Amino acid sequence: MDRHEHDGGARLHAYLRSHRGGIEKQLAEWVRVPGILGVPEHQRDLLRSANWLAAAFREAGFPVVDVQPTGESHAVCAEWCEAPGAPTVLVYSHHDVRAVKPDNWEQTSPFEPVVRDGRLYGRGSSDAKAQILAHLWGIRAHLHQRSLTFDRHNQHALSRLDATNQTLPHSTSPAQAHARPAPAVNLKFIVEGEEEGGSPHLAALLEEQAERFQADVVLFSDTLLWHKDHPALCVGLRGMLSASLEVFGQERDVHSGAVSGNAPNSAFELARLLALLHDADGRIAIPGFYDDVEPLPEDLRQALAELPYSDEDWLKRSESGAITGEKGYTVLERLWLRPAVEVTSMIAGDPIGVSRAAVPAVASADLSFRTVPGQRVEKVADQLRQWVENTIGDAFRHTLTPDLETAQEPYRTPDHPAVAALERAMAVGFHNGKVGRMGNAGGGPAELLGRMLQAPVLFFGTGLVEDHWHDSDESVSLEVLMNGAVTLACFWDELARMQRAKDDGDGHLRR
Repeated sequence: MDRHEHDGGARLHAYLRSHRGGIEKQLAEWVRVPGILGVPEHQRDLLRSANWLAAAFREAGFPVVDVQPTGESHAVCAEWCEAPGAPTVLVYSHHDVRAVKPDNWEQTSPFEPVVRDGRLYGRGSSDAKAQILAHLWGIRAHLHQRSLTFDRHNQHALSRLDATNQTLPHSTSPAQAHARPAPAVNLKFIVEGEEEGGSPHLAALLEEQAERFQADVVLFSDTLLWHKDHPALCVGLRGMLSASLEVFGQERDVHSGAVSGNAPNSAFELARLLALLHDADGRIAIPGFYDDVEPLPEDLRQALAELPYSDEDWLKRSESGAITGEKGYTVLERLWLRPAVEVTSMIAGDPIGVSRAAVPAVASADLSFRTVPGQRVEKVADQLRQWVENTIGDAFRHTLTPDLETAQEPYRTPDHPAVAALERAMAVGFHNGKVGRMGNAGGGPAELLGRMLQAPVLFFGTGLVEDHWHDSDESVSLEVLMNGAVTLACFWDELARMQRAKDDGDGHLRR
């Protein structure tokens, strides 16, 4: 890092520290809006959340901002494209939040945010409202830095003109000479309101306004960091396929004392099927499941091995209790580079209220598959269908419903000069000269964005595993939020600088 970068980073950090109170206040205000997707009584809150964000974009200076309906929610689109010749970046994120179980929250009620020990608690605080505010405050910091340089250059130019009794060009007024500059790159944002439901209307939005959303690079901001003190650049995420399985035994629930011993119990059969999903080595036992899985890139395996990791630290931060999974792979390889399947819910009998002591006629489970490069979700769905049909007992019927509408394919960032630019920006943002590599264990519409926009997708988020996404007591580290904002402020300068240096040569950023 040269002296200029060091000084610039220090100024950015100082600027954001001076606005920490405003950042906390703004995030808390937004968290109070319960924009929960999938709950009818909160549908109006999703519109309130979108309108809140639209106002925040306008306040940050964006000249083009609009709110667009998408299914049961609304997306916020913003543009600031006043940098001719510079790269265009499309930033993706979301403002909808997951449902809550208020009785499980201890630090505060889900939508009554509080700050404790450097963390702001509340639903959506980390996933993903803080990630969006990191962008808004990163832009503010970036513009502040540019305005300082802009003013110095213009003051120098005005002084030279005065000294030589010259005047400004006819087309330039003194007010324009001191005008607030635009970002160094062209910025576009899509902040959708249906991500927690699998982004079912995002493809239509991109297709209907294809020209508007064209970009040279996509920055996907709905991801985790490895550690607040050890930044790592995310270079890919797994795909996702959800499926619902129902197993039917008897024709109706029957008192166990009347039929016990000879009635087909759907709960037992469902449990048997789920137990057979994995073999003794922790591999998914569906025939052909691994046939298309690409070999792990050795450079990425080595990069993961270089991350600071210990079982003790991982168990403490993830609160997962124990380490299990596929033999032959490290925890981080299983987490980011290998496929997986999880049971996310199981229902049979009387889970709520007084038991009727009846043998359940129906048992159901929701499954979540995580796929990796080489696999296609449609093929995985077919493999699952065939496996269930071949494995379920003769005394039982079943229905299997893979959700292909909201399924998402895996994505890995290609080799691209913007990756190095983001790495340098992260080094400044997190005061750390060594930036590692990581993946993202969850899914998201990265492959969709890359395919429809024909642009490489990079990842940067400000979440941590200890932020409790989708769980009770969700929170965000305000320090990480601000370091993320510095990273983004630097990134825009890095991209612009790289484009100027490349001058449309090999590896150029523009189309």
